[in-house]
Amino acid sequence: MSRRCRLYLITPPEISDVAAFARELDGALDGGDVASLQIRLKSRAGVPAPDSQIMELGRYIIPRAQDRGVAVLINDRPDLAVELGADGVHIGQQDMPYAKVRKLIGEDGIVGVTCHDSRHLAMEAGEAGADYVAFGAFYPTETKDPKAKAELELLTWWQEMMELPCVAIGGITAENARPLVTAGADFLAVSAGVWKAAGGPGAAVKAFNTLFDELAT
Repeated sequence: MSRRCRLYLITPPEISDVAAFARELDGALDGGDVASLQIRLKSRAGVPAPDSQIMELGRYIIPRAQDRGVAVLINDRPDLAVELGADGVHIGQQDMPYAKVRKLIGEDGIVGVTCHDSRHLAMEAGEAGADYVAFGAFYPTETKDPKAKAELELLTWWQEMMELPCVAIGGITAENARPLVTAGADFLAVSAGVWKAAGGPGAAVKAFNTLFDELAT
């Protein structure tokens, strides 16, 4: 079966001007294929933005992303995902239990689960019915203080053992992404590596896709 890695965008942790960010998002999506976008407004210490800010951003950007074939997920909040008409939710190990999330989001919604560097947590998530598992952090990141440092062999093991997609996360840029793709990541979750890229978001997305095309099997 052929495999081509895809890009999983995560919003910047703070967005003060929704309209300006929407233009940045348009520029990023103009750069090439993007599989999904996670709305994650949360400080490095893990403090979430007020619901009103998440709702404002979601109402503004979810339709424009979905219109371009990008699945939109909300970080941690299945209730807001349902209210906003998002495609799903991403949850951490300290968030709402998977079974409750699935009940809220429905069978057709996407539910992804953070599994840090743990094979056990990933297998539990897969058995529970998660749509993907996320491993990381693979590199140092400014977005959050990672709970774990994941190794490349984890991606290879998962790819060889499981059919469920895996997402690599943590400090990923177009310049350091190659080993993650080669190791077996199905998706690369990227935030600053796109939004703060020297050439701009569109150029960064293009660079990622050029790499993905090169390494497709």
